[in-house]
Amino acid sequence: MTLTTPDQRYIIVKGRLWRAANPNLPADVKDQLVHDLMDARRAVKVAQNTKAPVALKQARRAVNTAKIALGERGQVWWTDGAPDYNRHLAKNTPYAAWFAQALKEHSAAGSSSS
Repeated sequence: MTLTTPDQRYIIVKGRLWRAANPNLPADVKDQLVHDLMDARRAVKVAQNTKAPVALKQARRAVNTAKIALGERGQVWWTDGAPDYNRHLAKNTPYAAWFAQALKEHSAAGSSSS
């Protein structure tokens, strides 16, 4: 189960907030950046498998560049001054009550569909 916070700023994976891509990016730009990110991730895997440290460094730099362009790293993409809770446990953030309720609803939905 992957949840997205109501403000679309984060996805939650294993209870941890991860900054989501900027939803204000034009679709074609986002598609290209996601494509670049996937290419870079594949390059990381190849470099790791071939034990190529220079290629690995370049590939990781490409991953970081794509993530920054998507808004997942670097400066936050929202403009209301809200703090960044990237990588925080949801239960330790202002999203705690929402997250607990979402887990309850997911659990209830899972038990009723059995």
